[in-house]
Amino acid sequence: MEDKRNIPIIEWEHLDKRKFYVFGICMTMMIRVSVYPFTLIRTRLQVQKGKSLYNGTFDAFVKILRTEGTAGLYRGFLVNTFTLISGQCYVTTYELTRKYVSRYNNNNAVKSLVAGGSASLVAQSITVPIDVISQHLMMQRKGESMGRFKVQNQDGKRLLVFGQTKDIIVQIFKADGFRGFYRGYVASLLTYIPNSAVWWPFYHFYAAGRVEWLLISSLSETSLSLPFPEQLSSLTPKDCPHLLLQAISGPLAAATASTLTNPMDVIRARVQVEGKSSIILTFKQLMAEEGPWGLTKGLSARIISATPSTIVIVVGYETLKKLSLRPELVDSRHW
Repeated sequence: MEDKRNIPIIEWEHLDKRKFYVFGICMTMMIRVSVYPFTLIRTRLQVQKGKSLYNGTFDAFVKILRTEGTAGLYRGFLVNTFTLISGQCYVTTYELTRKYVSRYNNNNAVKSLVAGGSASLVAQSITVPIDVISQHLMMQRKGESMGRFKVQNQDGKRLLVFGQTKDIIVQIFKADGFRGFYRGYVASLLTYIPNSAVWWPFYHFYAAGRVEWLLISSLSETSLSLPFPEQLSSLTPKDCPHLLLQAISGPLAAATASTLTNPMDVIRARVQVEGKSSIILTFKQLMAEEGPWGLTKGLSARIISATPSTIVIVVGYETLKKLSLRPELVDSRHW
């Protein structure tokens, strides 16, 4: 019987890039449609004072659905889809940097650390302005706003979606100038780069084995490595699909990374939505108002959105690579 654990890694040079980008964008969109409501809930929970509006993830979901309808769970979604651009930039930067670093050091950890950091820097430079705008749209509740800016009505009617976006952009620019669109940029880097760095060591921890892995974050709000856990696989039959093993370890690592980086994510959300100018002062204010518990706000929503998407990404990205293989290599790679 064929040992499914001995599966060659599909590298960047093996892919048909046109197929890879087209399939990748389609898969990313499907993932984001499914997890976006929890991204919105997480942001509202992180920004609210204490439990003034929502008592938790489920309570927020029910209240938003009841008062704002399904559309309320997708406020800012269309604007947020522009982060697909940053995702593709991340993939390209990551792979090219990894290839460049391999000329000087062939250690996987070194290559991925340098490439992941560089790619996160490029991606966040594109993502932060989109995040700032979409988060202010997320804060728009029926008849009021949880943030600094409120979408204006015209003749008693709500503006259309892109009219709301334009209105928010104008308000941000008037209040803070161009710098307003990069509010929380440093906080974002301090959130997502460590999240990327934390993910794969904990994958090592849960899988407890040597791994060969790739790193990608175009398909999610977080960076993701895709390793193959050898020791975990030794506990299963040889014909057990390796994707099943990855689907177990991936969510465990995602939940751990989300827990460890959530405090900075709370601060990032408040800096961007409330117009704070200092990470340290925002941290001190949060601790003074809500204590250490405030640093856990939105954690369950974050885990709920990260865990399923991690499974989909692990399985989906491997499928994506298989579908994107150059025609002459299809028969040489077994599944």
